[in-house]
Formats: sequence, structure tokens, C-alpha cells
Amino acid sequence: MAAKSARPGRTLIAFFVGLGISYGLVALAGSWTPELGLDLQGGTRITMVAKDDPSAENLEQARRIIDQRVNGSGVTEAEVVSQGSNIIVVEVPGESRRELRETVERQAQLRFRLVACIDDGVTPCGTSAVTPEIPTDEQPGDGVVAPTESPAAPEESPAPSDTAAPSDTASPSGAESPSGTANRGPASYQDETPSPTAEPTDAASDEPTAEPTGTPTDGTSEAPAPIQPPEGGEGVDDPLTWIDNPNQEAVDAYNAFTCPADGSPANVVDDPEKPLVTCGTGRFEGVKYLLSASMIEGTDLDDAAAAIPQQDVNYVVTLDFNGEGTDVFAEISRALVGTEKQFAIVLDGQVLSAPTMDGLILDGNAQISGDFTQASAESLATSLKYGALPIAFEKPSVETIGPSLAGDQLNAGLIAGAFGLGLVLIYCMFYYRGLGIVVVSSLLAAAAVVYALVLLLSETAGFTLTLPGIAGLIIAVGVTADSFIIFFERIRDEMREGKSMRVAVEVGWKRAKVTRLAAQVVSLLSAAVLYIFATGAVKGFGFALGLTSIVDLAILFWFTKPMVTWLGRFTFFNSGHRWSGLSRETLGMDGPPPQRAAVPAGGKA
Repeated sequence: MAAKSARPGRTLIAFFVGLGISYGLVALAGSWTPELGLDLQGGTRITMVAKDDPSAENLEQARRIIDQRVNGSGVTEAEVVSQGSNIIVVEVPGESRRELRETVERQAQLRFRLVACIDDGVTPCGTSAVTPEIPTDEQPGDGVVAPTESPAAPEESPAPSDTAAPSDTASPSGAESPSGTANRGPASYQDETPSPTAEPTDAASDEPTAEPTGTPTDGTSEAPAPIQPPEGGEGVDDPLTWIDNPNQEAVDAYNAFTCPADGSPANVVDDPEKPLVTCGTGRFEGVKYLLSASMIEGTDLDDAAAAIPQQDVNYVVTLDFNGEGTDVFAEISRALVGTEKQFAIVLDGQVLSAPTMDGLILDGNAQISGDFTQASAESLATSLKYGALPIAFEKPSVETIGPSLAGDQLNAGLIAGAFGLGLVLIYCMFYYRGLGIVVVSSLLAAAAVVYALVLLLSETAGFTLTLPGIAGLIIAVGVTADSFIIFFERIRDEMREGKSMRVAVEVGWKRAKVTRLAAQVVSLLSAAVLYIFATGAVKGFGFALGLTSIVDLAILFWFTKPMVTWLGRFTFFNSGHRWSGLSRETLGMDGPPPQRAAVPAGGKA
């Protein structure tokens, strides 16, 4: 016991070093005020009206998915409610952000398809557009087979026209190398735009170029009918074969299609069982694709996350497929590795990326890379992680709203908290006297830790401080004071039995910490129930209560206990001074101190 209590100063120094590091991180973040919630600062309201007439079950499922998306971190306290039979209203604290709107609006229909044709600005798509070097019996489409020992790199390809797709690089997570060497780095696949070397034949050049009725050019026309394979056509259910010889109906639709000139999303119907003619998005804007039927659905994803790979500085979105998705992706990998054939990652009918495969990916772990910022990567990962919306919505309306509570209510809450804290401090100083120093310093230390955590969580997890959250922090003042009272009363009980302060501190601590741990477990369980099962502001209250309960334990173990042990070394406290709070009078022990027993000759006192 002596060894544990001999150096309380070290624990106190370590505590203050940790507190200093916390505020150093706050300084790096550059924000010294917490983010306020919707009730205190206002925010953005997004009103979404469902198309057609959705069922009540589908509307509620969509509301839950959107709620999971915007409250993905659990602490933003956005409000997502349904109104009537076809409206969902999302209210989010703070300024309107494009990534947030995209997260809310996104249907998140993720599919993996194979690329049959890609617009290179030179060669129309068609089965007669054959590269001379490839035997004609292989019947390639626009995605021709390259030598397996050396897949062409983007810089080695003939320069495409200004409409060709840009190149990005995306690396699978934990991929197996083509050669099977275990120590090789993870295999990668690169976005490439294959450029056929042959000029179009007459048959190809005679393909229709007029845009069919219903094909969008300005993003305002009606959605086109899905591209249909021929009735009873062979190979549509086998995309790995179909892309080498796409049916003529799909080829004609592709050659006649034009991407919207204003860069708006192509208004296409994404049917997973049929080929798809669509356009790219982002850096691939304006590039059109003919894609096979879907091979992998977004429902085959187990998880998605935004991350920065090792030895890289750009964000990617990592994908973790389930068992069925892993098997199909491995099949795609085996078929495309070492070729220039591409597969497309399609989100809501738009191509995010169209990479080739130069390494086997057998474990179902891959990643999407491109021109991602942290916000856009996290937005996409959140949408994919929480699934697709079961219903479609009209273009949402977005408006800025003011705070639901007046500013004087926040001030009133803070004044009430300060008044309550002052009463606690006055009572503790009056009742515990010298030990009241421990109460004051411990509450100040707890306040400093909580404030640092609130600031850090505001920057990293989107934590917003609402009035219920402030109430949770104020309640924590009383919870923290309980810890001191239990500990001090245990010390006083031991001293009433005749123990010195040093011994009473250690013995009393053993008993007090068990009581406090049991009480804090109850508080944490209550906070967890509120956090998991409640919504909105009530969830924020539970989060604040759980946070302060954890801080209370940390202060008790790493500040209050070492400080009391350290003060026990001073004569003012261990001698029972009348103002120490540990005098016989304060302890309720009337009469003179007990006399020491006689010591036998040769014995020790």
C-alpha cells in the first residue's frame, strides 16, 4: 500500500500533462467554442417529397435510413421526422453543407457492372469495330483484351480526345498478388480509358447519331426507358461474356445517347437485370458508358468507410463485401486481371469509377479512390454503409431556419448551472473546511476536461451542444460531488476508529472506490439506454451524461485520490487542525484524545 501512495505527485503530474495535450489538440483544431445545436443556433431544413404514393412502411424505413446517415456519429442531434404520407423533413444544426445535402438525397443504389463500351470520341461502339491485332473470332467490343503479362498503363495508351475518361488509381485492401507471392504489396487496379487502334468501319460509322426520344441532354427531360436486351438474347445473364459481344439493341442505344451538356446527372433508369447506358460523374463527367447487367449489388456490402491508406495523402472509400459479394468479386478479378477490360462502380445510375484489374482480389476488400475530400469520402461511405432508400424523392427544398429557443434561455441555463455549482462549493467549504479545497479543485479539473472533450468532439465527431445536453452536464456536477462525499465520509469513518489520516485515506479509498464504481456503472447504463433507444435531443442528453460519468471516474482516480494522499502529508491535515475538516470536533468525537497504551520494556511505541 505504501508503494502505491508514496508518489501521488507523479499521478497528478501525469494528469496535468494529459490535460495540456488535450488543449494542445484543441489549439491545433483552432476552435475554442463548441458547436451549438439546432435549438440554440438554428440550421438547415431539407424537405423531401416522395414520388408516387409510398407505403407507410417504406416511408418509415426511408426516415430511419436518413436518420442513421445524418446522425451517423451519434452526436449531431439532427432531427428527421415524417410528415403526412409522403414527406420527410430533415433539420440539421449549423450552416448548410453540400456534402450533407448529398448524403440526405442520395438513393445509394450501388452496383458493380462490367464495361462493354466507353466513349473515346473516335470509335462508335459496335461489334464490327474490331482491332486488327485481335483475331476476329474473339469478337471484342470496345474493351479489348490486352496481353496478360503487361496490362497497358494509362500513359502508354494513344492520346484520347478531350471527351475521354480521366485516370485515377484505386487499390484493393489486402489483395492477393497475381503471382501468388505473399510478400508483395497489395494489388491495385487503375482507371483507364481503352483507346482502340482501329478506325471505325463503314458499318460502325453508319450507326445512328441522332438522339432518341427521351434521352436527356439538359437534365430536364423525362427519364428514358431502360436499355433492353433483345428478347431471348443470349449472354445477358453472363456479363463476363456479354461485354465482348454486346447485343445490337444496346449498342444502338449507346451510340445514340448523349450525356447532358450541363454536367447534370443522366436521367436513366438503373435496372440491375439489364444493360445500362449512362454517364460518369465527378472527374468522369461527360464520359458515357455501355455497361453490362449488374454483377454485385450494394446489399452485398458489409461495411464502407472513409480512410487515408498508408503512404498516401488522399481519401478513399473502403468496401468490405459479404460472402456472396466476395465470391462474385473474386470471379470478376480472375476474369479481368491482366486485361484492359474494365468494371464500373455505379452509384444511383452514375459511374463513379471504371478501373481495370491488375491483381487478384479474393478477400472482398476493395476501395474506391478519386478526387475525394474528407467530407465527400465520408458522405459516400455513410450513404453506402446505411443502405439504399426504398423510395425515390422529388428534388428536395432546402431552407435556413433560426434557433427554436431564444438566446436568453441559453444564458438562463448557464446562470442556473453556475448558481448550482456555487451552492455546492459553498456547502462543501463550510462542511469539509480544508478538504473543501479538494472539492473546488476537482470540480474545476472536471470542468476543464469536459470542455476540452466537447471541443474535440465538435471537431472530430460533429458533437453539438443543445440545451438538454447542457442539462446533462449540469446534472454531472451533483454526480461528481457525490464521489467526493462518499470518499471523504469513508476517511472520516476510519479516523473515528482511531486511524491516522494517512491510513484512513488508503483504507477509506478501498471501500469508497467500489461504491463509486457501482454507482457509475448504473449511470453509464442509463446513459447507454438513452443513447441507443432515444432520438434527437434526448440522445444528446444521454451522451452528455455518459461523457461526464466517465470523466467523473477519471477525476476521482487520477486527481482527487492522489490529491488527498498528497495533502495527508501536511501537518495541517494529519494533525487534525480545527480548520482541516478532520478535527475531533468536526468528526463528532467528544472528549480528549484516547491515551496510548503502556509500552512494555524493550518494546516499540
